[in-house]
Amino acid sequence: MSPRFDLPDRIPLFPLPGAVLMPRARMPLHIFEPRYLQMLEDTLKTDHRLIGMIQPEGDGLAAIGCAGRVVAFSETDDGRMMISLGAVSRFRLQEVEEGFAPYLQGRVDWSSFDRDRGGAEQDRGLDRDAVFALLNRFMQANALSTDWDAAAEAEDELLINSLSMMLPFGPGDKQALLESPTLSDRRELLVGLIEFALHGGENEDRLQ
Repeated sequence: MSPRFDLPDRIPLFPLPGAVLMPRARMPLHIFEPRYLQMLEDTLKTDHRLIGMIQPEGDGLAAIGCAGRVVAFSETDDGRMMISLGAVSRFRLQEVEEGFAPYLQGRVDWSSFDRDRGGAEQDRGLDRDAVFALLNRFMQANALSTDWDAAAEAEDELLINSLSMMLPFGPGDKQALLESPTLSDRRELLVGLIEFALHGGENEDRLQ
């Protein structure tokens, strides 16, 4: 369960195409641009330590992102930072603010995503054997590999959310996975995307 603290109405934004943070998941990030190093330094001074992961969309940003709390960080010899974000909640972006900081900040609304701060979701409709068989075909077709033992042991939510984050779908499809209202909805969309890709479809942004 996510740590309990007051969610701020303004957070720093980290726009990154093709990268989405799912509820209750973790995301490793390698930070080296000066503006984002400054963002991290400023974030670590706050009580919430939140960074809003959000995808660029058109000339702006997607309507929905997910904020992660900096739960671990380390510095390399050349000054870069390796951090880990633990998802706290999705948010709806209300306004982008450009001020004195070299990075973007956003006013955000958390009210639609109370579920994200509770316990892990279950997916009673998940057929693991069918999903693993489909996933194996996808992995072979795309010369990818995964830790099958870890996947078999993962809880429903961790499995579906991890696949949604790591599989090489286009930004529009990633955004649709992020915005799925429930875990079952996300699993159904994920399976559909894998099947579409295996049939030779172009999945890049097809759901925008």
